[in-house]
Amino acid sequence: MNNNTIVRAAGIGCATAIAIGFFSAGAANADTFVPLPDGSITETLVDGTVVTVTRTGESATISPSMGATPLHRNVWVSGKTRVELSGPNAEGGRIEPGYIVACQLTLGGEAGSDMGMSTSWEDLAAGATPMSPSAGTGGSITIGPGQAVNYSLLDLEKADSFGGESHSRMNEFTGNRGSVSWTGSTLGISGCAGYAQARSYVKVSVSTESVSSRVTLWGQPFSMG
Repeated sequence: MNNNTIVRAAGIGCATAIAIGFFSAGAANADTFVPLPDGSITETLVDGTVVTVTRTGESATISPSMGATPLHRNVWVSGKTRVELSGPNAEGGRIEPGYIVACQLTLGGEAGSDMGMSTSWEDLAAGATPMSPSAGTGGSITIGPGQAVNYSLLDLEKADSFGGESHSRMNEFTGNRGSVSWTGSTLGISGCAGYAQARSYVKVSVSTESVSSRVTLWGQPFSMG
């Protein structure tokens, strides 16, 4: 598998809108473009392998509800992440990008790794309570107050050992570098009568002869309205 993966927009209209830009946030019935800050985290594993995860060019475009009610949210997200490994034991890894979308839950304000919050972001992204079932990109799911949903950005298809179809949320790379880009990926929720927030994550799994570890880079939370 290629080291670089690109997730394209679900619809041509969405991609075109991103290309030409959006109306200002204050215009009635207009999309709201939200630029989000870059981020980076570097961790050294116990065997000396250095893992650096960088996120650039992240943005969100909040669209007026197609359901025409405050209970619906629809957001298009874009961004890019890059992973670099160094050290004699570096052999590659797996990249899993995604977003947590929550209804009436404060997702915190720190960009980077988990900053000691009472709820582990690793557990939350893996589906711990109060998560709803995970949703694939392009889908919409119903959540209520105090709930969150995990949106995976990748759905990579390949044949399994028996010739059947298998799917993966992770992009595998070999060597010292890998990357994933996403453009116009959709996050949709309904049923949330209160405020809604979203926050990106990139989980990188690295295994060497002596250690297996995961490094997570979190993005800045943003309001979905």
